[in-house]
Amino acid sequence: MEYMTESTDRSPGHILCCECGVPISPNPANICVACLRSKVDISQGIPKQVSISFCKQCQRYFQPPGTWIQCALESRELLALCLKKIKAPLSKVRLVDAGFVWTEPHSKRLKVKLTVQKEVMNGAILQQVFVVDYVVQSQMCGDCHRVEAKDFWKAVIQVRQKTLHKKTFYHLEQLILKYGMHQNTLRIKEIHDGLDFYYSSKQHAQKMVEFLQCTVPCRYKASQRLISQDIHSNTYNYKSTFSVEIVPICKDNVVCLSPKLAQSLGNMNQICVCIRVTSAIHLIDPNTLQVADIDGSTFWSHPFNSLCHPKQLEEFIVMECSIVRDIKRAAGAGMISKKHTLGEVWVQKTSEMNTDKQYFCRTHLGHLLNPGDLVLGFDLANCNLNDEHVNKMNSDRVPDVVLIKKSYDRTKRQRRRNWKLKELARERENMDTDDERQYQDFLEDLEEDEAIRKNVNIYRDSAIPVESDTDDEGAPRISLAEMLEDLHISQDATGEEGASMMT
Repeated sequence: MEYMTESTDRSPGHILCCECGVPISPNPANICVACLRSKVDISQGIPKQVSISFCKQCQRYFQPPGTWIQCALESRELLALCLKKIKAPLSKVRLVDAGFVWTEPHSKRLKVKLTVQKEVMNGAILQQVFVVDYVVQSQMCGDCHRVEAKDFWKAVIQVRQKTLHKKTFYHLEQLILKYGMHQNTLRIKEIHDGLDFYYSSKQHAQKMVEFLQCTVPCRYKASQRLISQDIHSNTYNYKSTFSVEIVPICKDNVVCLSPKLAQSLGNMNQICVCIRVTSAIHLIDPNTLQVADIDGSTFWSHPFNSLCHPKQLEEFIVMECSIVRDIKRAAGAGMISKKHTLGEVWVQKTSEMNTDKQYFCRTHLGHLLNPGDLVLGFDLANCNLNDEHVNKMNSDRVPDVVLIKKSYDRTKRQRRRNWKLKELARERENMDTDDERQYQDFLEDLEEDEAIRKNVNIYRDSAIPVESDTDDEGAPRISLAEMLEDLHISQDATGEEGASMMT
């Protein structure tokens, strides 16, 4: 006898809810979901409205017990901060999901949608979704309080340079802006021979001193003064001062090296021209095109001064110029510059055009000069040089004229300059009328030397039309490819009125 096997679909049986009588699948509580939710609220004890503190000045949120953190709207960091505000009540349930609900950026409200689970009657697990409303309250942080007080500081850096020109400071200002080293300063104060940087902590000041040592040749001294002390807790409150001295040499200075230093640099001549000041002093010998770099420690071991200040620059006209092809190098000579060309020129002062007095000299500007060009230089033959190294030199070794740079029409260059630089927000006092001329000299140096401007953020000035890279006179200009667009982006972490929604 054979038995017939039939495939039967087994479906679970249904029971009636003990509260409302609706057929439901069996569960440990024998109650439908609607009745279970009406009897049990697993979100009970979790606050539905919480306040969170926000500082408008520094755009940071307060994280208890005493930390202020930077968070963007609807970011993971801000979500973690919001969940920590209700950490204790959330420990009684299981957090399944959390996310932001969109709100108006200017509403001062943050809404977080939470999904939680909890075991209820007889082992039944209930899941519930609800929204917690966070009210953003304005509160000034301690750091901003100290900034607003104006007079509070823990450390100050006094940067000084004993020179008449501020080219090094203008270049240093652009480096500070490029790398954002001014962000931790309380205020910056400009005085006649340097800058003062005020900080709320000694660590920020030490970081700035390390940055200065990497960007300019300098040395520093540190000191501290006791302000107050607590003998019971053995705590002391100090104010620290860092005195930073930059080498007194600027670009386009004519210097005279000591015989020992000149010999150690490859037997170069003592009279040299400073072509650049970065983390080291870059010198070139106008007679042989030999170049050398002198760092800060070497300078302080063998110090030297500038022979002439920028106000002593005189204008010459080139009468004759010839290129020197065969450069005789002495034994042990150092490296020769490939960017310059050695030339022999006859020049005459523009103030002495009614005479026939001319000067002969060698120059490193042979690739730029042609007969009839104007050039700026120092007249060493007719000036009083008060330098110990020059006084010991043979007079035949001292050139009559040292040419520094080619001269162009400054008015035309300013009118065609289609770029600009940013400046540090600082307090100024004892402003000199010569500062504007020195700043224009620095801008011209940026146009003429590509090595200087490679670490400077140059922004395009939309008010001036774009022209060719060189003008009629051949004056160097900065190409459009080297410029940045000056963007003005203002985003408020709380979404102030007028701010766009952040996604």
